[in-house]
Amino acid sequence: MNTPRILKSAAFLLALVVAAVACSKKDNATTAVTTDEVIVKIGSVAPLTGPQAALGKDNDNGARLALEEINASGLKLGGKKVKFELMSEDDQADPRIATIVAQKLVDQHVAGVLGHLNSGSSIPASKIYFDAGIPQISPSATAIAYTAQGFKTAFRVMTNDRQQGKVLGEYAVKKMGGKRVALIDDRTAYGQGLADEVAKAVKASGGEVVAHEFTTDRSTDFLAILTSIKGKKPDVLFYGGMYPQAVPMVKQMHSLAMKTRFLSGDGAQTADFVRLAGTDAEGTTASAPGLPLESMPGGRQFKEKFTAKYGVIQNYAPYAYDAAWAMVEAMKKADSTEPAKYLAELPHVTRDGVTGPISFDERGDIRGGAITIYQVKNGAWEVMETVMGDAAQPK
Repeated sequence: MNTPRILKSAAFLLALVVAAVACSKKDNATTAVTTDEVIVKIGSVAPLTGPQAALGKDNDNGARLALEEINASGLKLGGKKVKFELMSEDDQADPRIATIVAQKLVDQHVAGVLGHLNSGSSIPASKIYFDAGIPQISPSATAIAYTAQGFKTAFRVMTNDRQQGKVLGEYAVKKMGGKRVALIDDRTAYGQGLADEVAKAVKASGGEVVAHEFTTDRSTDFLAILTSIKGKKPDVLFYGGMYPQAVPMVKQMHSLAMKTRFLSGDGAQTADFVRLAGTDAEGTTASAPGLPLESMPGGRQFKEKFTAKYGVIQNYAPYAYDAAWAMVEAMKKADSTEPAKYLAELPHVTRDGVTGPISFDERGDIRGGAITIYQVKNGAWEVMETVMGDAAQPK
């Protein structure tokens, strides 16, 4: 038995195994290198199934459109051509599933994440991305808590709920005659957070909160809650939540012959709300962070490109598009797709986006920002006014 030769052979086989494992890890890494280009994985997370799927696909397609355009531009970083690959994941607007999906993307070594759509999903997922050092830019999470955690990997390209809630509460009292205001929220990070800010602003504007009821983001029967609220005779009912609940809620308000005016936030200000609620949507008032699409610097051109390829814009697609471009802009500044390198550049990104100027403050929030108030008239959302900071710009 030739022991030295056996030992040498064993060592050689071990080296082959180690090399194979290393190659396997490299193939699954953020960048899979070929001879002439680098493949860079970017995560995109939103509810792609379930009641909010229309919004989720809207986000996903906005991000996809941006990366397709960037790929077509022949971008080079670190001397190599870069090709971005969108890794779309469905979190079903469920915080528990969101953390599972987040860990899956981390394990796939994505270079960055565009999402999540919902605040309730973005907040728990952000801890996982932070621990992994992976930058995350949400196109649509508006809850204050998302960037208040202090995670340096968390950014957003949409105004938060502190400003939106203030505008909504003031509008309810001063423009809708809401001396008596009732609130319902769905107990999600978004719905509850926005409703709480609205309540503060109503009181600060001289209005009275006569009721604050709670439901869930899966409920569809609100008759008991609405009957209770009807007895308190509010002038305005604010709902903090998404359109799959806002639709049956406004329908049931009409079935109860409630004269109360219905007000909501960006979760309801969607094309599908009007389509699904039909004539019951008429007169509904809702807000959305940002400028109206037609007033966005690149809004009309974006609408032409997006609708030709994907159909009607629901709400957040332009923000997903801008989020993708902002992430790539940071990569260009760093001349690298490595998260640790381009993360350092994200706070310094300045870009003229479709939705407006893109730059981030020390928390990762978008600087500036606007809130627009809409009302359904003749079966379509019509702009009532846009608020920039403390100044309103009437229609």
